[in-house]
Amino acid sequence: MARKAKKRRYSRSASSDVEREMRGYKKGTAKSGPGGRGGRVKSRKQAIAIGLSEARAKGKKVPKKASKRKTSKKKTAKKTARKTTKTTKKTSKRKSSKR
Repeated sequence: MARKAKKRRYSRSASSDVEREMRGYKKGTAKSGPGGRGGRVKSRKQAIAIGLSEARAKGKKVPKKASKRKTSKKKTAKKTARKTTKTTKKTSKRKSSKR
């Protein structure tokens, strides 16, 4: 029985952009930032991210950037409960110093 073919997440041309950026990283010529003013690329992950962002800018098939994870409802409920208890502070009376 033949397996069902998976849909590609990244286009072939997007992977070639990443490949080009990785070659530059390995040579030590890859630079980060706008116009290469941010300095040298120091990690593989950074090189891959630059290649993918270039592919996105060209309009190639690349998934969206991963967004930050949202906190669960339980944690937010606990935080709001803490805030309400903290608002009722007891004011301490100053003792007048006798001279």
